[in-house]
Amino acid sequence: MLSRAVLFTAAAALALVGAVDIANAKEAKKIGLAVANLQADFFNQIKQSVEAYGKTKDLEIITVDAKGDAATQVSQIQDLLAQNIDALIYIPAGATAASVPVKAAKAAGVPVINVDRNAEGAPGDTFIATNSVESAKNLCDYIGKQTGGKGEMLIIHGQKGTTPEVDRTKGCAEALQAYPDIKVVGELWSEGWHQDEGFKLTQDLLQTNPDVSIIWGQADALALGAAQAVKVAHPDHPILVAGFDGDTAALVALRDGVFDVTVTQQTQKMGRLAVDSAIALVKGETVPAEQLQPATLTTKDNVAQFVAEHP
Repeated sequence: MLSRAVLFTAAAALALVGAVDIANAKEAKKIGLAVANLQADFFNQIKQSVEAYGKTKDLEIITVDAKGDAATQVSQIQDLLAQNIDALIYIPAGATAASVPVKAAKAAGVPVINVDRNAEGAPGDTFIATNSVESAKNLCDYIGKQTGGKGEMLIIHGQKGTTPEVDRTKGCAEALQAYPDIKVVGELWSEGWHQDEGFKLTQDLLQTNPDVSIIWGQADALALGAAQAVKVAHPDHPILVAGFDGDTAALVALRDGVFDVTVTQQTQKMGRLAVDSAIALVKGETVPAEQLQPATLTTKDNVAQFVAEHP
């Protein structure tokens, strides 16, 4: 039988180890937030949520805006790492150089929380986004039902190769398999998901496809541009215009009948989740590799709740 002295010594040693572990546990104090482009309402909502929620956690949030330029973003994140951030919340500005900042952060021992867009080949420690495949599938199924499963369709894509563009395209294609009489007769890709691009690209496509009855802009800004192009074109038949995101201005436009349907993402929740994930990762806790959130199909019938309070 072990002596009381040995047992006492062992207990003291375990207590000391526990005390050392507690002392070495790292607390997040400074978080870098690298945003793709703050001209986009969606990214602005993420920024506002991260900063507001971070303040309640006594965190210093350092925000940088790449303004849609990947090279600028790589440089900005290098600067953030030089400022000894504890974690990086990262929305890639494009698909091409998206993995470079992740590799740099990991080399510096800084956990990475990707939001909305993942980095191909070098994902962050966790990826927080809307389940765009499922949401786009629900949206295009709604389109199919509203149009009686028939019509010519235009698609104004987001930035080619980015996670949301790829996933939204996939989800809609899956839904349209059930509607073989809906024909996608034209599609173009935007550079930055902007409203002026939605207008110009839709104008170009309408000139060669005047009989379309459905236009899907893969972001609300693109959909608003498409709706503007339809108004200018004065078609002799109705055209259903769909978006995606649930941007604040777009929700008001949807309420007012400017376009027909969108999908509202939980931007406020995703911002809070990004902060909580950063805190947990800095502590050394395990966080799911993927945290996909549901979005809500939004029409004139249920838009008022989201205009009043964005989820």
